[in-house]
Amino acid sequence: MNKIAVVGIGRLGLCFALNLERVGYKVYGIDIDEEYVKQIQTKKITSNEPLVESYLNEAKNFIATTDLSIIEKENLKIIYLVLPTPSNSDGSFSHEHIDDFIKNFRKNVSTNCQRHIVIGSTVMPGYCDLIAKELEELKVSITYNPEFIAQGSIILDQQHPDQILIGEGNQEVTQFLRQLYNKMCLSNPEIHIMSRLSAEITKLATNCFLTMKISFANSIGDLAKLAGADEEKILNAIGSDSRIGRKYLKYGFGFGGPCFPRDNQALLAFANNIGASMPLSNATIQVNKEHLAFQLKELLIEKQDTYYFESVAYKENTDILVESQQLELARQLVENGRKVVIKNARLIRQAVDALYPSYFTFED
Repeated sequence: MNKIAVVGIGRLGLCFALNLERVGYKVYGIDIDEEYVKQIQTKKITSNEPLVESYLNEAKNFIATTDLSIIEKENLKIIYLVLPTPSNSDGSFSHEHIDDFIKNFRKNVSTNCQRHIVIGSTVMPGYCDLIAKELEELKVSITYNPEFIAQGSIILDQQHPDQILIGEGNQEVTQFLRQLYNKMCLSNPEIHIMSRLSAEITKLATNCFLTMKISFANSIGDLAKLAGADEEKILNAIGSDSRIGRKYLKYGFGFGGPCFPRDNQALLAFANNIGASMPLSNATIQVNKEHLAFQLKELLIEKQDTYYFESVAYKENTDILVESQQLELARQLVENGRKVVIKNARLIRQAVDALYPSYFTFED
């Protein structure tokens, strides 16, 4: 099986498709956005994600299309889904895009042979089992294989993962994924094979633990500042304990972005649905809010007329403003009568100005 379909070639899906193509797979990228697909076909896409443009220009076996029936035409057995799962008002994920794909798949693709759908999107626990039950009569297996990446370094993160998580739905697919990651990964990741439900919980819980670690570091840092102690030396010493580690144990902005906050909310929604208690997730979210308030208070005490931000994206070297603690802090400073200058604004200036017209001064 050296051919694979990647359905949903947005930021994450396109990176995954290009990484696969570079290690010898023929990849069919499928998306519903005709204009976007046209840009990929003509290799005129611009991306703020490192390496995407150069990898696309060098790709010889990557075909982008809006035609779902190519799965049938090319007899593709492995269909990898990287579709968005936006959050609902209660914090749970909406699976509408995956559900729409399943409907169209049933209409456009024959099931006269075994096919395998691998879901790479983050989903609510229990969803993959639900879909598997619906499709078992059609000779279609469902495997869950989410990724652990950070925006701004997706391609490199896919090449150097710490772990591969497989919610097994078919042993043949598990073996295929083992071979795939053996080719693609430049690191030596641990491979964890478990039930689909266990893998769904693992994905959410991993990100929730990281947010808890970030909030802990910031709360200790706030405490140290109030006491007159050195927050950096304290956290560096704590992180030297091998049971804890220094990753994500730095004092700085609170967590944000398109994954961490919503994964916390999703795990809470799942816990509430089954009657489980998750007080640590609640506390993590609360600490994140309190840390922002603490930072604002500390900055206002300085009584500067102008405050400089290196960027207001949720993390360095990205253009993503979703749940950005930096942007929220900058906004609140302006609303308290201070001037805010945003440096390195090339990637985000237009988006920030659209959200908050005339709020900030920009320097590139």
